Amino acid sequence: MALLAFPQPYDFALSTERFRIFGPDPALLWHDGGLHRVVAGREVRIEAAPGGVSIEPADAAIAREVSHLLGASFDLAAFTAWADGDASLAPLVELLAGYRPPLLPDPFEHLVTAITAQQVSLHSAAAIRRRFVERFGERYGLAYAFPSAERIAGTDESELVSVGFSQRKSEYVVGLARAGLDYAELGGLPDADVKTRLTAVRGLGEWTADWFLGRCLGRPRAWPAGDLALRKAVSRFYGEGRMLSIPEVRALGERFAPFENLSAHYLLVAARAIG
Repeated sequence: MALLAFPQPYDFALSTERFRIFGPDPALLWHDGGLHRVVAGREVRIEAAPGGVSIEPADAAIAREVSHLLGASFDLAAFTAWADGDASLAPLVELLAGYRPPLLPDPFEHLVTAITAQQVSLHSAAAIRRRFVERFGERYGLAYAFPSAERIAGTDESELVSVGFSQRKSEYVVGLARAGLDYAELGGLPDADVKTRLTAVRGLGEWTADWFLGRCLGRPRAWPAGDLALRKAVSRFYGEGRMLSIPEVRALGERFAPFENLSAHYLLVAARAIG
């Protein structure tokens, strides 16, 4: 067992809420107060501990992935100090004290999850993801490893339809698996180049690319203006009683520079917390 320390305050349960609000997720499984995740062929349990989280088992590779998963790269102290100057955002940041946005370390997993969520409710997307993971992933103890690109590249599209994907989304997912994207290279490119590479792949649009920057790579300037939930949240806190358009939300992103990504996460979680 090892301790990963985080700047305080840190609220592990609040920070990992996204992994359980739509039901059990076999690849990010909340069980008995802790999060289970398969890392490098081993099931890892992550739970709250004084000063951060404990991980078991632990080695350098597991610590790196868990740190990324839990958003260790975000500079929340700088963000909190900056947000104090925004009359609408400051009380939300105070409300969510201890919240550190999580990320998905696996690029293929993130993109498949994004395709799953296109034009359906998040509850429906979560159910399809659950069936997909259980059908094509490998189980380790309680949790499953998310299916690899290699595994899905050799799968017939009809098999994905059988777990709830539409025919078109099945084509997108299998096509993505066969696209041969170099995710290591992708992670080192500037934001605009990442978006260009991703949107060249069938089924991956600007919304998917923006969230890839925000929720996989953790880029600070990511701002998914086309996300409906974010539009609603931004409209709620900045729209003066009306629903803002996508161009208006995109333009408003400049208000949050250089912390667009953290602002988006806090606005989304605050809108859900307030109800």
